[in-house]
Amino acid sequence: MAIFGGILIVIGIILFFVQKNYSTKLQSIRSATSSTIAELQRIASEIAGEIGSGNLREYVKVRGMIRSDRPLISELKQSPCVHYSMKVVREYEEQYTTRDSEGKSRTETRSGSETVSSNTQSIPFSLVDNSGELIVNPDGGNIDTVQILNEFRRENTTGTSISFGGFTLALGSGMGGRRTIGYRYTESILPCDREVLVIGTAADEGGKLTLRKPIQSDKKFIISLKSEEELAKSTANAAKGFFYGMVGCFAVGAILLIIGLVLKK
Repeated sequence: MAIFGGILIVIGIILFFVQKNYSTKLQSIRSATSSTIAELQRIASEIAGEIGSGNLREYVKVRGMIRSDRPLISELKQSPCVHYSMKVVREYEEQYTTRDSEGKSRTETRSGSETVSSNTQSIPFSLVDNSGELIVNPDGGNIDTVQILNEFRRENTTGTSISFGGFTLALGSGMGGRRTIGYRYTESILPCDREVLVIGTAADEGGKLTLRKPIQSDKKFIISLKSEEELAKSTANAAKGFFYGMVGCFAVGAILLIIGLVLKK
């Protein structure tokens, strides 16, 4: 019991940090100032006139359309986007030997998987609303994506490589006694010409109005395909769920730990 209690307390500690992250995200959504691009341009101009350009630092939330004249092309589906993440997972079977209480051996088969390739790419893009345009630098952002691929392909036993779209991977000669069943390809993107909510720091470094990651650790950089209301609601629900999970793990874990220590005596 003491061991299970200790495990639950460790899980509770993990949930505490997860819940704290969601609470900080919710606070960021609520505290950022709603703004249009024209308003930010006006503020930047006023600050530049008073103390010089490059001094704008406003934590804001801006809604607009994603635009890019030279978008990324995703690696697998070859889709235009401003951010993508892809993964190729090998699924396999392998044999292993077990022994029973009488010392008799038995060979069984189990399934497993391993990631053989993964990649994430992002580029700066334009955010356009009815009043103007600015640049978004997505580095370090919490980016919403749309999954555009989740496909399993069986192994071609005669091939020396696998390929999908613009992706190619040479296969090694040895697989450690594991029989490859096939490969699962997944890919998610932040597509062009979609409306997004960007929460971050507005700055005018280099003479260009830009939204980027805040320097402050308690302010999140969020690029979301959800509306502000939807984002706040889903974040609040997640924070609440992890809070109750944390409290439950601490409570049950402490009870089991105490009972286990008492019984041990």
